[in-house]
Amino acid sequence: MGRFVDSWRSHLLVTFSGNSEGRPSWVDKIELGDDVGFFGPGSASWAVHGGMATMVAGIRALLMQTLHPGAMAGVHDWSRYREDPLGRLSGTIQWLVTVTFADTTLAEHESSRVGRFHDRVTGTYRDAQGVERPYAAGDPELLAWVHIVFTDAFLASHTIWGDPIPGGADGYVREWAKAGELVGVHNPPRSAAELQAQLDAFKDAGILKSDERVAEAVRFIRNPPLRPAMMPFYRVMFAGAVASIPREYRELLGLRRSLLPAVWATGAVLGLVRLLLGRSSTSEDAARARIARLAEANPA
Repeated sequence: MGRFVDSWRSHLLVTFSGNSEGRPSWVDKIELGDDVGFFGPGSASWAVHGGMATMVAGIRALLMQTLHPGAMAGVHDWSRYREDPLGRLSGTIQWLVTVTFADTTLAEHESSRVGRFHDRVTGTYRDAQGVERPYAAGDPELLAWVHIVFTDAFLASHTIWGDPIPGGADGYVREWAKAGELVGVHNPPRSAAELQAQLDAFKDAGILKSDERVAEAVRFIRNPPLRPAMMPFYRVMFAGAVASIPREYRELLGLRRSLLPAVWATGAVLGLVRLLLGRSSTSEDAARARIARLAEANPA
């Protein structure tokens, strides 16, 4: 039993960090720097992004992202998700964790790296009305959509499966607007009400659509190439992510809420993962070490 637990813990760490010790090399940079960062201890962003519900939030965000045909075209045309899904996941995690826990210079540098990748992601897509349109990953509409569904997914998932958020939902949306600005989002939402209004605006404008590309992506997200021992637990979290998505978006995605108690079961899986990995986050530990060093060097 102990060998199974050790093996499963190693699989989890490799999947989500790319390293069997749970501390990828880029986390070392988080210990460096000359300021607290954009957020800091006690912030909503630290609470949400340091919680276990991020695993479900990532699934929900990926599902929702597919509904914008421009965003889906960029993923279809440029992403390596089929050949290297864990590499793409690791890259997204690196940006999220760095912006959350690093000092401001490193957070800005990491966001610039993402922006440089976006510069070459261009092409055309057919919109919901069948009109062919050009796209670029740096288009304001696409950046806004990705930021909105990301923020919505992490907020909703933490609200269901996490602890209370410092400053509440408004505090998280307001803080994470900074991350949107770092990657070029114009006028990101700064309250939960603004977040919902901007999400509704995409739906009400007839921008979103479902097609075979969406169905293909959903199939992949439902059955990613994870190790067989992890798949039962992943399927529970997938069902939890689907259950957390409002019905109108589930219908566009061609998904149905499970008849089983997916929300409860997801909470149980997240509790097991917390037990296996522990409550400590290597990224948060690195950030706290940096902050402690700064406080020691500059006592009040």
